[in-house]
Amino acid sequence: MVLPHLSRKNKVLLFDWDFSSAPDANEDQGEHSYYTFSRFADELVALMDEMKLSGAVYVGHSMAGMIGCIASIKRPDLFAHLVLVGASPRYMNSEDYEGGFDESDIEAMLASISSDFHGWAEGFVPLVVGSAEPSVVERFARSFFAMDPRVAHRLARMIFLGDQREVLDEVAMPCTLVHVSRDFVAPPCVGQYMQARMMAAGCTVTIEIIDSLGHFPQLVAPDELLRILDLEEEETVVAALAEEMSSEVPSSGLAEAAPEVQGDIDVAT
Repeated sequence: MVLPHLSRKNKVLLFDWDFSSAPDANEDQGEHSYYTFSRFADELVALMDEMKLSGAVYVGHSMAGMIGCIASIKRPDLFAHLVLVGASPRYMNSEDYEGGFDESDIEAMLASISSDFHGWAEGFVPLVVGSAEPSVVERFARSFFAMDPRVAHRLARMIFLGDQREVLDEVAMPCTLVHVSRDFVAPPCVGQYMQARMMAAGCTVTIEIIDSLGHFPQLVAPDELLRILDLEEEETVVAALAEEMSSEVPSSGLAEAAPEVQGDIDVAT
């Protein structure tokens, strides 16, 4: 619902995360250490190197948001801007942080995924999508139910038990945070926490709140998401040109130093 519009003016790279079964899956240590945010960030960097991308606008939804943050710290040359949609560095509440879930809720969810993944998913999918449109729910449900239940459990452990808050202190890329006003997975208070912590570390961060329901604005509010993406595209182009043209060059070399504008931006999502 978002891709056709983006493709008109941009070079767009779409990819799937590797959710294959972990090696040594019968060993707890093996399966739990296989799925990490850092590992997925390394895979993202490897993919962008393989595709010879640099200076990309990265659009990462949910867990992919923090993966993009980590990748940008590892290889800042690959990125120009991070658009983090429904991202969260920590889903568990604590005394000094509101992430959306109490520890007991997360443990109960993990137990349900482990014992009856499909039964749990049938109730979870409509809630997390936040749409009354059957076609929208069915579109997401098809991909969700196709996941190996063992993989779903391991990923859920990685996501909901993880704590990536310290990563926010190291992000240097300009960021746009996009949150949905009634998203119980990553509520706007999470975005506000991210913005405050990242700005305190010197990062340029803006936050956009979409007035909608659920965790998937690309499914339930695509026009609003596209409005934000179009705005960020224009601002990134202007900033890149201004930076290049402001660099010091000899007067005799102005012709050679003039920036080449091709009218497109690489967008990884």
